[in-house]
Amino acid sequence: MENYGKILLIAMPAFLLLVLFEKWYGWRKGKDTVRHMDMISSLNSGVTNVTKDVLGLVLAILTYEQLVNHIALTHIKATWLTYVVAFIALDFAGYVVHAIDHKVNFFWNSHLVHHSSEEFNLACALRQSISVFVRLFAILLLPAALLGVPVEVIALVGPLHLFAQFWYHTQHIGKMGFLEKIIVTPSHHRVHHAINKEYIDKNYGQILIIWDKLFGTFQEELKEAPPVYGITRPVQTWNPIKINFQHMSLLIKDAWRTKSWKDKAAVFYKPTGWRPADVEEKYPVFKIENVYSFEKYDTVYSRPFLAWTWLQMIVLLLMVSYLFGNIRPIGIPEVFVYGAFIFLFVYALTESMDQNPNAYIWEIAKALFGTGIIFYFGDWFGADKISPVIKYVIAGYLFISSAIVTQMSLAVKPVGDSKRDMALS
Repeated sequence: MENYGKILLIAMPAFLLLVLFEKWYGWRKGKDTVRHMDMISSLNSGVTNVTKDVLGLVLAILTYEQLVNHIALTHIKATWLTYVVAFIALDFAGYVVHAIDHKVNFFWNSHLVHHSSEEFNLACALRQSISVFVRLFAILLLPAALLGVPVEVIALVGPLHLFAQFWYHTQHIGKMGFLEKIIVTPSHHRVHHAINKEYIDKNYGQILIIWDKLFGTFQEELKEAPPVYGITRPVQTWNPIKINFQHMSLLIKDAWRTKSWKDKAAVFYKPTGWRPADVEEKYPVFKIENVYSFEKYDTVYSRPFLAWTWLQMIVLLLMVSYLFGNIRPIGIPEVFVYGAFIFLFVYALTESMDQNPNAYIWEIAKALFGTGIIFYFGDWFGADKISPVIKYVIAGYLFISSAIVTQMSLAVKPVGDSKRDMALS
């Protein structure tokens, strides 16, 4: 928990700078692939994911350590070759899990958020799930466990393997020659994120593209078919918490509504997108049929609103950084109280970005929760050690923020299903 938090204190600003650099580079080259609200939504999604992970809100039914302790046929030392074996084992396991996520209705819910952006950029790489609380990943590391690959090797290679999947989420790098035959490149991953019929459910590889070529899931990016990004049932929101549970909500509703007892179970294990016939007829769900002719989700906003949204994002990142840097002194159960505040912050911010007329309710709830923390503890999670003024600054921010968002929410004028106009003074 604490060590991962310290790693993220370095990784988060690095990722943010790269995301902002891509925005600047695209603007400079006349090919801006980063919309502000989409980027901020992605950053919020990343915040929820790493907060959940740092707080350890995941139940591992079978850990790699348990596996290696019980089935290892031998125990090898941590040499450079061991790290190579671990890397290959992790990459193959990642390929299998990725394919399952795309192929099975139940598992798609945990991966949908990563594909929910209708853009393709570095920011969308940060869209990661908070809806996975049980992980079965370790069983796929069976080959490494049989060889007795040390736990500390997997623990080091794992985060590096994950972070190495960030760079290829971009449209600014073309095909990369002979590397296209070996590793996953931006071209390969653009195919993976596309909803064109030629590209759906292709290129599951995470670092090595050889798995896709071995198992018949590889597809080259075609000049005649420019990739179109997103999911065929668009999420129509900037709120990552809502996105994380949209698909599961639909599955549960379909299971409840269908008259077939067989279909009540089948809806969870059938291929992604499958719905019982009686439910699909009575409760249709919008699906993009022509990928070259649909309106991307967006909200119309003024420059003051954009500036305010970015200010809120900066405050959120500062608060998350404080949490990650002070996990041990904050202690348990206070870190979970802090985590709950972060999630409420994200929900309130993204409801405001969606220009939901009721966004002010969530902002007021955030303010009440935050000031309640200060009154109860008499401090902001030990910030008095830095300066006793901090808790008053936070309380003042919460009050001002709730007042501003309330004023903005009352000024919202709906103009359609996917766009709203907000008048700001």
